[in-house]
Amino acid sequence: MSEDPILKQLSNIEKSSGKSIVEWVQIIQNSPLQKHGELVNMLKADYQLGHGNANMLVHHAKQSHAGGAEDQTDWISEQYAGKAALKKWYDRIMAYVATLGSDIEIAPKKAYVSLRRKKQFAILQPSTKTRLDVGINLKNEAPKGIAEAGSSWNAMCTHRIKVESEDTLGEELNAWIRKAYDSAG
Repeated sequence: MSEDPILKQLSNIEKSSGKSIVEWVQIIQNSPLQKHGELVNMLKADYQLGHGNANMLVHHAKQSHAGGAEDQTDWISEQYAGKAALKKWYDRIMAYVATLGSDIEIAPKKAYVSLRRKKQFAILQPSTKTRLDVGINLKNEAPKGIAEAGSSWNAMCTHRIKVESEDTLGEELNAWIRKAYDSAG
């Protein structure tokens, strides 16, 4: 059984930074900044952390990462509350994702679900009551068709696919997810 990836990343942050996770949590909690993105940017600017490590520390400090909250909130149910149509689209996408391989880590967060292999390759986020965004991490692939540039929407995604109707669920979306999955291995 492999080590929990969250614990592994937190351990690596301690080793590379020289600060304990308790120290990082205190820095974040003592900051006058409140918004997730502001805190991530502060850690990157003031402590020269990479985006992934800064993001992980903020999630950990605010207990918004998967498994972080003591009550083990069902983030997926929370995300799709009042969005039954989007939940059906999410379920269809996840049924396809399940066919890709058994090495996929599904990590629900407060606002989205992260799909990972050795690295994150996609996220599924119900952005509005009528739109499910699929973020793809696929470097060196130009956006085309249903995929647009994603960096202005989410810094950790190179592409974004807006699912606003059932018509978007199909071969083209699956092909983007498959390419991202393959590149994350």
